[in-house]
Amino acid sequence: MSENMRAIVYRAFGDPEVLELAEVPRPVPQRHEVLVRVRAAGVNPPDWKLRRTPFPPDYTELPLTPGWDVSGVVEEIGEYTGRFKPGDEVFGMLNFPYAARAYADYVVARPRQFARKPDGVDHVQAAALPMAALTAWQAFSDIAGVSPGQRVLVHAAAGGIGHLAVQLAKLRGAYVIGTTRAAKHEFVRKLGADEVIDYTGVDFAEAVSGVDLVLDMVGGDYPIRSIPVLKPGGTFIAGAGATPADEAAFERAGVRWGRFSVEPDHAALEEIARLAAAGKLAAHVDRVFPLADAAAAHALMESGDFVGKLVLEP
Repeated sequence: MSENMRAIVYRAFGDPEVLELAEVPRPVPQRHEVLVRVRAAGVNPPDWKLRRTPFPPDYTELPLTPGWDVSGVVEEIGEYTGRFKPGDEVFGMLNFPYAARAYADYVVARPRQFARKPDGVDHVQAAALPMAALTAWQAFSDIAGVSPGQRVLVHAAAGGIGHLAVQLAKLRGAYVIGTTRAAKHEFVRKLGADEVIDYTGVDFAEAVSGVDLVLDMVGGDYPIRSIPVLKPGGTFIAGAGATPADEAAFERAGVRWGRFSVEPDHAALEEIARLAAAGKLAAHVDRVFPLADAAAAHALMESGDFVGKLVLEP
């Protein structure tokens, strides 16, 4: 095996054009790590946001390689002899929020950050799942236990997290309402949404009421605007963050709220794999790009002119 590999790197912060394909040393698995040959790498919003703006302390020293979501094949193990062996097909979200360097031919990580790739799901589909599905899963499990009959509002329902959140909320028996542009309504309805609202033509705060839970991955003024749609004691999940003013408004309104960041979770990932293998949960991949075209993938993601997920294929 060569001591080098291909990876996407950036040597300055800025627009997508700072991304370049380079030859770099192949990582070597340490005692408790596995080396995985990447067959596909998912593209997620933190990838481009951290490319634009240094985030101390871990994203200020250049060069950097983006990416956390991978699907691939175990190539080597360190001294670890437990969960996986060479040749096993795996997928996972690695080391988030610390650097994982998934836009590459190979990655190394602790084995508990992977799960076995779902049977019947190819590497491209599998790479699109981890970060987005884990975000929705942890929001619905750890912060607000979604139960049958509850009304759940998912903002940006056609996005990477949103389209999986719609499916997971329906699997839990919820009545699901999604916000998205009119052109994406049919897509969101096919996911199982009971109602879809065009946020560009309708104020969702006037169109929706009596909601038990709001999952927001938009931010901006959405937290404040979402308060009137919630039942007394309802829950707002600030996946895109919340300002001190938002938090004060939640308190005044008696709204339960949670702000969180997704984290590696192999047990939840195994449940996600089980649902995907059974055909009950699927990531929609809008476009697949060669690894060398990572800049084009980032530009498209920033534009928002797609549905579901984008994936790189080394």
